[in-house]
Amino acid sequence: MGLMAVASSLSAQPSYPPPNDELPNPYRTVWNWGQLPDGRKWGSAAGVAVAPDGKIWGSERCGNQHSCGGSTLNPIVEFDDSGKALRSLGGGVFEDPHGMFFDKAGNLWVADERVSQDKKSGVQVVKFSPEGRVLLTLGRPGVMGMGNDTFGAPVALVQAANGDLFVADGHDGCDCPNARIVKFTRDGKFIKAWGHKGSGPGEFDGVHGLALDSKGRVFVADRLNNRVQIFTQDGEFIAAWKQFGRPSGIAIDQNDLLYVSDDQSTDQKGPQYNPNSKQGIRIGSVKDGKVTAFIPDPETGGPPSKAPEGLAVDRNGTIYGISNGLPNQKTRGLKKYVKK
Repeated sequence: MGLMAVASSLSAQPSYPPPNDELPNPYRTVWNWGQLPDGRKWGSAAGVAVAPDGKIWGSERCGNQHSCGGSTLNPIVEFDDSGKALRSLGGGVFEDPHGMFFDKAGNLWVADERVSQDKKSGVQVVKFSPEGRVLLTLGRPGVMGMGNDTFGAPVALVQAANGDLFVADGHDGCDCPNARIVKFTRDGKFIKAWGHKGSGPGEFDGVHGLALDSKGRVFVADRLNNRVQIFTQDGEFIAAWKQFGRPSGIAIDQNDLLYVSDDQSTDQKGPQYNPNSKQGIRIGSVKDGKVTAFIPDPETGGPPSKAPEGLAVDRNGTIYGISNGLPNQKTRGLKKYVKK
């Protein structure tokens, strides 16, 4: 099937209210799975990624609610299969580390979404070698903007098979007008950008996650619009799906299953709360948009919790969710979701 035919098929798939607890939950939760080094407490956390060797990496804000500013702690941490910390990096590099991903060569890319108080750092994308050496930065440190070399609030990023890089720019609540996807070459040269604030097709309000399917289509978590939007790599709008809830983190596995975390929906009234949805992780196919499974959070029998803000999926279908929330160990940190 050609790209235009696939695009037509996706566009034809209806967007419908998100299903909730009537769907099966094929996973069990491993609570408090990721343990930070030296007994550190988790700060706010949003980024998690699976490395090519299968190790899990997470980002947190140096034990704080919003910022690593002034801290010497390493906010990027590698974990082994049991959730034990192996090594960490990034001390003094980030103000507010957010989304992250690994390229095929094992290089780690991390988005830093906030400007430092002294306006000298932050709002950049940083690329690390497998050894932890900084190889490349995108954006100008501490400078917010909508130009070819500036960001307003970069929050997530992903790389296509040809090396092109896509950055989601415009976290909800940022003091910026940015609401766009920015495309670069593998070497960081600007190619194009698309999107602006709004609720129409191709518009965004609180971009928060990115993923690519096997066809190379770009899936965007358009959080405050309560939808996942789908585009070609040139920014051509394909579809908008509301059946996956209020998306914060998204991931697509090798079988083209789409995983979407919803950590903001509540039953309060008003469009800003998405009252027709529940927090948790929805799973469905990118081929037809049908949601087939739902992992609720908090789960019955577990401690007080919150659904993940970021998530990643390994080749076995194991899900790793990293949670933001209030400053206590029961709502923050890494959880592991294992197939029953």
